[in-house]
Amino acid sequence: MTEQFRFLPIAKRLASYQASNFNGDLLAGVIVAIMLIPQAMAYAMLAGLPPEIGLYASMLPLIIYGLFGSSNFLSVGPVAITSLLVAATIAETNVSGTSGGAVAVGLMLALLSGAILLTMGLARLGFLINFISHPVIIGFVSAAAILIALSQLEHILGLNIPKDVSTLEILPYVVANVNLVNITTLAIGLSSIILLLLTDRPLAAMLLRFGVAANIITIIGKLGPILVIVLGVASVTFFSLDQTQAVAITGTIPAGLPQISVRQFDFSIVQQLIVPALVISLVGFVESISVAKALASKRRQKVDANQELLALGMANLSASVTGACPVTGGFSRSAVNFSAGANSGLASIITAIFIAISLLFLTPWFYYLPKAVLAATIMVAIVKLIDIQGFIATWRYNKADTASLITTFLSVLAVGIEAGIVAGILVSVCLYLLRTSMPHIAIVGRVGKSEHFRNVKHYDVEVYSDTLIIRVDESLYFANSRYLEDQLLAAASEHKKLKNIVLICSAVNFIDSSAVEALQNLIIELRDSGVTFHFAELKIPVLRQLERSHLLNGLAPGKVFMSTHDAVQELCK
Repeated sequence: MTEQFRFLPIAKRLASYQASNFNGDLLAGVIVAIMLIPQAMAYAMLAGLPPEIGLYASMLPLIIYGLFGSSNFLSVGPVAITSLLVAATIAETNVSGTSGGAVAVGLMLALLSGAILLTMGLARLGFLINFISHPVIIGFVSAAAILIALSQLEHILGLNIPKDVSTLEILPYVVANVNLVNITTLAIGLSSIILLLLTDRPLAAMLLRFGVAANIITIIGKLGPILVIVLGVASVTFFSLDQTQAVAITGTIPAGLPQISVRQFDFSIVQQLIVPALVISLVGFVESISVAKALASKRRQKVDANQELLALGMANLSASVTGACPVTGGFSRSAVNFSAGANSGLASIITAIFIAISLLFLTPWFYYLPKAVLAATIMVAIVKLIDIQGFIATWRYNKADTASLITTFLSVLAVGIEAGIVAGILVSVCLYLLRTSMPHIAIVGRVGKSEHFRNVKHYDVEVYSDTLIIRVDESLYFANSRYLEDQLLAAASEHKKLKNIVLICSAVNFIDSSAVEALQNLIIELRDSGVTFHFAELKIPVLRQLERSHLLNGLAPGKVFMSTHDAVQELCK
């Protein structure tokens, strides 16, 4: 990417944009808008905010991301995971004395998240996402999906669950108060869920048998939410279910576009919100970059992590000045955007235009929309996030990774989202330190007359009575330097005729100062026992690093060999 287009990727795309690409962008923009309208309102409700907040979050942020994002397909807006985080934050924050209450908290979270992401992007800290392992993400997303589903039960059942009932206490509360369930609301919720499920895979399978193209099937399947909205509104309006059966409805949604202004933010709650905002930023970035990379790879395109930080940061800042909540890239919407033929960020801009049209002219139609329909939309969308196959695959592959996954999963359910993520990351880091603190160390020998050397435990190789060739399969740092020293001294004590030890460093990418000190002690101890220490296959960056220490000066009569073969040729004559 040339320097002039570095911070405005869409400019480069439009410079080579072809008229034929517009049809794909237009179709994708319209389809995603149809899908986003019910989702945006549902996710705002999930966050504990008025439904129009979700629509506000689906306009200017989409335009900003379309201009600055590096992905052609990512569709930003409110999503289930961040909405749950916002809801948890609002519940934990004292908003009674806050100007604007819950809405003010949502605005502040968008402002803080935007500032955090923008700062990370400017500092080019995209690499930090690598510290959240895939098992932690699986555990977090799966647990969060369960929490989201539980939080929507009150809308599906028509119950007024007290705010002091925790998420894990919802099921016992429902069982104890099953006689209070609103049967009509339950019927609307269950029928909406069934219809949404039928318009997904069963409908896709039927259309596939009739020879309909796969991308068209994907688009049709995503129109289910609009269908349940139309049926829900029609049933409540025709039968006056809100009056006769006490069915909860969305109510009045203010018509018109949100005003763009720097609002009166209540900075007295910043201290309470900074940690949740950081979690929302990181979780949102993880979700966005994962989706963006997966879709980009299908067309052999690249996604710039640092540019994504900038784009998401500015999108969230724009949300904060339009009265909206935090936004990020969504799995399902982005997949539909891709399948519908999006070719650039112009598709997101078109989506925003259609959302604006809805706010201007369609809000009266949403008055009688049952909340049970929105809850059904959420539950069907998030059930796919419970990654059972991910649990099984991780268990089969690595039990240590399974520990971090289960720790995250249970911690999110039992303690909370922020604490769960932190617990998962800490377990991952501790397991990494445990693994690397005891690196694999192998005594190797020559394979036949070749220049290849392999582990004596697994191959029939030639070994030498006076020279021990050892390979360490890990970089050397403070956590494993003493372990290496102990292992080499123990190996030396078992070989009475030993004169030389050659340490193969082909897998060593760095050696920190603690390891340098341990190696210096090792060289001295071996020399005192009549054994000379040598290096082989040191990488140039590692060698240059060691040259800045006193280690190599004290190595003599030991040497640094270019290859293990060279060492054997000289030492084992």
